[in-house]
Amino acid sequence: MRGQKPVVIAAAVLSSLCLGAGGAVAGDGWGQAKPGSDGAGDSYYPQDGNGGYDVADYDLKVGYDPASHQLTGTQNISARATQSLSSFNLDLHGLTVDSVRVDRRAATFTRTGDHELVITPSRSLRRGQAFAVEIAYHGVPAPISDPSLGDNGWQYTKAGGAFVAGEPKSATTWYPVNDTPLDKATFHLAFTVPDEWGVISNGRERGTFKAPGGTTHVWAEQTPTVPYMTTVAVDKWTFDRSRRADGTPVVSAFAPGVPDSAEQAEARLPEILDFLESKFGKYPIDAAGGIFLNEEIGFSLETMSRPIYSAGWAGTVPVIVHENAHQWYGDSVAVEHWRDVCLNECFASYAEWLWDEAKEGVDLDAQYADTVKKASAKFWNGKLYDMGPGNEFSSVYSKGPLMLHALRTYIGQPTFDLVLKTWPALHRNGNVSMQEFQRYTELFAHRSLKGFFDAWVYGTGKPADQYLFPGKLKP
Repeated sequence: MRGQKPVVIAAAVLSSLCLGAGGAVAGDGWGQAKPGSDGAGDSYYPQDGNGGYDVADYDLKVGYDPASHQLTGTQNISARATQSLSSFNLDLHGLTVDSVRVDRRAATFTRTGDHELVITPSRSLRRGQAFAVEIAYHGVPAPISDPSLGDNGWQYTKAGGAFVAGEPKSATTWYPVNDTPLDKATFHLAFTVPDEWGVISNGRERGTFKAPGGTTHVWAEQTPTVPYMTTVAVDKWTFDRSRRADGTPVVSAFAPGVPDSAEQAEARLPEILDFLESKFGKYPIDAAGGIFLNEEIGFSLETMSRPIYSAGWAGTVPVIVHENAHQWYGDSVAVEHWRDVCLNECFASYAEWLWDEAKEGVDLDAQYADTVKKASAKFWNGKLYDMGPGNEFSSVYSKGPLMLHALRTYIGQPTFDLVLKTWPALHRNGNVSMQEFQRYTELFAHRSLKGFFDAWVYGTGKPADQYLFPGKLKP
């Protein structure tokens, strides 16, 4: 047959390479198949996430009965092996796995620890190989309770609905996932509930259709997303739908009992996004909106394209500014590790300052001076970097914007503005560290900023006057 001789020669070459490598192909992208790691290696949450593969897309089909709280799901994952894999892990809290298939072949699986789903495919996966995983599962979802961070993940409303919100973890409470900021993926959801209930999720609406047991609501998030930024919420919503001037669809949902003030504040979302674009560059997501709960959950969260708001905070424009600033700083550009969380929260908090300056006429220099004057030793000892697990969400909201205002003066307004606007565009859909941000800022400032970052970000205690009172901030 034509082509037989080249095949024979190639086989002989391959065989010699195998013999020279002790039976495993060396350096050709295959290698000996080994289990993927059972954690992504974050210094705070080392067992969250997994290694050995990269997810491209989650395609999730869920049926949910609010009366019984029973959830039935089928998760289809498109991924690529980053090493040769004999087995790999996903993260899933609770819930019962019924079956797993890898590339349409039945796979064996076990559960270990509090969230590891260990999958062994019938055939090992080569490094670089694209593969598909189908997981059928069911159960009653429950939140992850953390003594420092409260309930995260799937939660229930007093009116009988449900919603998903939590950071640093939440997705694992309702679907199998590689739960690490380092593995972003697109997210597609078809969610079926009884007809009287509504559903809102991330991204763009793709329609509804009748299904056994109710109505299926289809949503698609095409921006690669960190798992904790995915959400779904079930309630008897009032929807508000519009479009930005550039055509971006805006969908917001308000639970029964949410005050009119929330709808009035959210009506300013187009103005807010226009303002944030003027500071941070073009809006990096292909949809927008908000999810307004009638539940006190202690926080609002920057879920991708559509933040979720707790009752009590939902009617305030500053909170809407903050959560939407995250679409640039935190969502489109995510952290590499949780010790870098200031790159999310410090910037979203400073966005509130910028809004107040532009829209409310607030003198930020005076606000800065007043805050510095009143700050306690405890305030100055709050850490903006590597603050430890459970302490991520503290000083970044108070000391963080103060640091950025000092940096603005220290490097000059034009340089600061350029950094704020170009950083999200450069790292769009990627992950970043504080050290990268420092080096990037130094590039535009044309000087070392080690002293400033050591004083404000990496260290504790009140910064020396040269960093605390640069330029016009001198009292």
